[in-house]
Amino acid sequence: MFPHNRPIHCPPRYRVHNRFVHRPQPIIHPVVHVNRLHIVDVPKHIHRPVIRNEIVRHRPPFRCW
Repeated sequence: MFPHNRPIHCPPRYRVHNRFVHRPQPIIHPVVHVNRLHIVDVPKHIHRPVIRNEIVRHRPPFRCW
């Protein structure tokens, strides 16, 4: 008969089984709508009539002798 041998303990081997599960992650993208009103000055010509009354006197020229 053979004598009993002491057992040899090896370091453990790991077998990892990875599983991935989808989980929604909300990502918010803000959108800003800007309504712009551009005011451009455009010349507008306004003609106002002016009415004048003039009195013209017709006299003979005055002569000194």
